[in-house]
Amino acid sequence: MITNLGIGTGRRKCAVARVFLREGTGKITVNGKEVDQYFKQGAHVYAVRQPFIVTAAENKYDVLIDVSGGGPNGQAGACRHGVARALAQVDPASHTALRTNGFLTRDPRMVERKKYGQRGARRRFQFSKR
Repeated sequence: MITNLGIGTGRRKCAVARVFLREGTGKITVNGKEVDQYFKQGAHVYAVRQPFIVTAAENKYDVLIDVSGGGPNGQAGACRHGVARALAQVDPASHTALRTNGFLTRDPRMVERKKYGQRGARRRFQFSKR
């Protein structure tokens, strides 16, 4: 039986990530794939690993992440938020380091909804005087 040391839920834009922290060697699995295979861009992989780099816990835990919704950027941000929450749950001493780097703060920026009578959220239809 594998026990989860910490569980964290991360959110960013429309993406939601459930993160399970287990004892291990630093293996990160996202939706059944290695983190390098799931996220094609290096910046997204780095974003997921950032909380471990800040807390110097890179090879202490195995991470299992289930992420859904949104695009790759939102999913990477959700994974980072969830990993930070799980790390703060496991090691309360790392909470201040994670907080100062902004990993525990949920990024509130969302796509603005489209309004009726307009072409987009803010874009208007072209005005014609005649």
